[in-house]
Amino acid sequence: MRRVMQVIGLRPEKAEEYRELHRAVPEPVLDRLRRSHIANYSIHLLGDRLFSYFEYHGDDLDADLALMADDPATQEWWRLTAPCQSPVAEAAPGTWWASAEQVFLME
Repeated sequence: MRRVMQVIGLRPEKAEEYRELHRAVPEPVLDRLRRSHIANYSIHLLGDRLFSYFEYHGDDLDADLALMADDPATQEWWRLTAPCQSPVAEAAPGTWWASAEQVFLME
């Protein structure tokens, strides 16, 4: 299992819209996440930054993320959520969410 932690900015004027969208994530989006071997997925808000955490239980994260990106339901979901977000300065060029380095783990 691989733990993934990412961060992205939240546009302050879109904070309530973002919360509302996540109160009812469409089942096809959730199903695609599950079929992409993603579990224990959560998103947290602190100030104007969103922090996501998920556990990946597959063999090829890049391939599973590509399948998600090709999924029409996920594309529609991203069309709704993208205007609420803004990449942080730490994000690599061309990326949306920036991956964080794990520096400690207690199990």
